[in-house]
Amino acid sequence: MNSSGGFPAIWCIGRNYADHAAELGNERPERPMVFMKNPASVIGDGDSIVIPEICRFPRPQVDWEAELGVVVGRDARDLGVEEAMDCVSHYRIANDVTARWWQKEGSGGQFCRGKSFDTFCPVGPAVPANGIADPQALSIETRLNGEVVQSSNTSAMLFTIAELLVELTRGTTLLKGTLLLTGTPAGVGAGMSPPRFLDAGDVVEIEIEGLGCLRNPVEAMSPK
Repeated sequence: MNSSGGFPAIWCIGRNYADHAAELGNERPERPMVFMKNPASVIGDGDSIVIPEICRFPRPQVDWEAELGVVVGRDARDLGVEEAMDCVSHYRIANDVTARWWQKEGSGGQFCRGKSFDTFCPVGPAVPANGIADPQALSIETRLNGEVVQSSNTSAMLFTIAELLVELTRGTTLLKGTLLLTGTPAGVGAGMSPPRFLDAGDVVEIEIEGLGCLRNPVEAMSPK
């Protein structure tokens, strides 16, 4: 499913779990760290994450990031805290796949390039918001080839979904259908010693309580 998935925009939050910020040697942010992914990077459950040649040099670098995805159900601008959650229509599991060299070194310090390669945004099926009692109390787990590498809970977010929606809509319209990725907990490959990155033959599974499981095999693009 190499399409935008119907998302007019994908807004993302970095370092929204203190343990993830710490594992990569970063300070806890005082304000939400905001970046975007290309909607054309979206794939679905069961589709392959394909590592392009451009992401194999100068070194292995493609990483996983399990995230709770929030879908905006109507155009939203200048939301107040008390109304912010009313504009959420669905929740989805997402994997903010990241090419670390392109994120940190290859693009002048901007995250967008390293996050936006084709197939770098696997997204699970949409679950209606009214079916999730408390989105800030969901267990979240990532398994790489069956091994648990991330295990946390959305209660550990530094900035809640409501706080993020209030901040992002200040003077800015989030269009209906926008996808918001709310950050990843500790356990990414770049934080391991030695670092561990995705390669052909790997399988990434992300499970979030109440949302099911997002499963994606990994392939490497053949050189032309």
